[in-house]
Amino acid sequence: MTDKTSHESTDDTVVETDGGTASDPSGSSSEVRSDGGTVSGAAQRHRDTDYLDKKVNLLKPSTAFMRDHLKLVWGSFLVWILTTWGPVVATYFAPSTMTSITVLGFPAHYFLVAFFAPTSSLVLAAIYARQRDKLDEKYGINTSSATEASSADATAADGGVDQ
Repeated sequence: MTDKTSHESTDDTVVETDGGTASDPSGSSSEVRSDGGTVSGAAQRHRDTDYLDKKVNLLKPSTAFMRDHLKLVWGSFLVWILTTWGPVVATYFAPSTMTSITVLGFPAHYFLVAFFAPTSSLVLAAIYARQRDKLDEKYGINTSSATEASSADATAADGGVDQ
């Protein structure tokens, strides 16, 4: 258990020394980090949100993080549908055009389905990962600490510790 100690400065700012909160007389607050910096804005609102009490609705998300993440998910999904199924649908509706056009010596429908669709899915996955990292950074989500803690305290499936 950590010991929380707080003190008041001359400008009525309350500071908790264990990484708690700091508030000024205007009523706004931000978290004081151990490195002396503060977390404010979207990251602070994300930390203050109790997600267990929030309803999850894919069409009307209840928090800013959920809204931003769902925009990214739905946008990526639409691009995936277009790049994966677009060539197939185009070949269905215009088979003579898709077979008469050649790309690198292959019929367009073959090239698009065999090369473009899988490649675009890989590129889309990389773009999604990059955008999700930016979103995590915006809302102050740190996924590296969970990975480091779990690898340091690895537990075997039977409850024993791996050696």
